[in-house]
Amino acid sequence: MRTNTGGPRCEGCRLHPSICMCAVFPALQVRTRLTVVLHADELNKTTNTGGLAARCLVGSRIVPYGLREPPLTAPVVSDDDHAVLLFPSDDAIPLAEFAADGRPVHLVVPDGTWRQASRMRVRVPGLATLPRVSLPLDAPSRYELRLDERPGHFSTLEAIASALRILEGEPGEAVADALHATLQELIRRMRARRGFDPRAHG
Repeated sequence: MRTNTGGPRCEGCRLHPSICMCAVFPALQVRTRLTVVLHADELNKTTNTGGLAARCLVGSRIVPYGLREPPLTAPVVSDDDHAVLLFPSDDAIPLAEFAADGRPVHLVVPDGTWRQASRMRVRVPGLATLPRVSLPLDAPSRYELRLDERPGHFSTLEAIASALRILEGEPGEAVADALHATLQELIRRMRARRGFDPRAHG
């Protein structure tokens, strides 16, 4: 357990010990390999959801970006990976089209603000050459802990859940539902703390 200006934090989930979620994280088995490239500004935010998703999916990993030590110099993916970058640029391919051949996909997700994600796409070794993929605009975001009401903007966990519905076929429905349930449990626990204000938690 560590302490910072926000008080003591659980080392596993980064939440206050009174609302620790480590015991309720599911261990979800998927064919898709997930890598979350997490901007340093997000590492200690209790409201970050990219790291939350990675902790729920067996075999996933979190790659910090923007730390002074150690710097990120090695490519995030190897040359033989069937890898894509979840980034909705104008030239992005709908994920369903990319996944049509049925091969397991390595899904790389930059996690930060839009500006940070744009910079990571260019600066993180190996990301600039990956095919960019996009998601359909589904239902509005249900994530209440971040104040972003713009249409088409979702939390990183919601985006990952949507991607897994596409990549995993029928089993992906249950996986996505479990991720959403974990997100709702985070919301419930955070809101249960007296005086919770999303603007104060980032």
